[in-house]
Amino acid sequence: MITNGTSLKLADRIWIAVATLHREAPAREDFTRAEIRSKLRDTGLMDLPVALRPQSVNAHLKEHLVANVPPSSSKYRMLFETQPGSLRLLRAGDFIDPGRQPRRPSSHIPKHIPVRDEIPDNYRPLLDWYETWSKETHAPDAPINWENDPLIQLIGSGKHIWADEHADEYVNRLREEPT
Repeated sequence: MITNGTSLKLADRIWIAVATLHREAPAREDFTRAEIRSKLRDTGLMDLPVALRPQSVNAHLKEHLVANVPPSSSKYRMLFETQPGSLRLLRAGDFIDPGRQPRRPSSHIPKHIPVRDEIPDNYRPLLDWYETWSKETHAPDAPINWENDPLIQLIGSGKHIWADEHADEYVNRLREEPT
């Protein structure tokens, strides 16, 4: 429960709720959006100091904070979608959508954790926990969606060209032709 009148950003409230879920259920890989919304309500993060609009929470859980989803406005990278509708905190090694990457290597890295001084004291231990958790727990290899890969879709697309001639014969014929 928030104990002071600190005005928390919605992104920070959601990160705190997900981090709390991870600490309470360390064996769980991810959590549904409904579980995260429930944790926001249970901890009072949904109401203080100003009640949040459910539409705003949904937008943040669907795209604003999700690192592996193309950004619409915010480029935050606080959460990772493990499968449709399931989220966890971002880990080192997770795939990050190219649209969320800084434009220049020297530019500021988009937010991935709350700023310590901007959250209530009672939630600051979550930042220390996250630092340890994210180093001890490595991201699994990101699932590869081969169906939508344009290069993979080209496999076999030119096989009709070679249907009546072996590749070695073709190369030899090219070598014999005058230039």
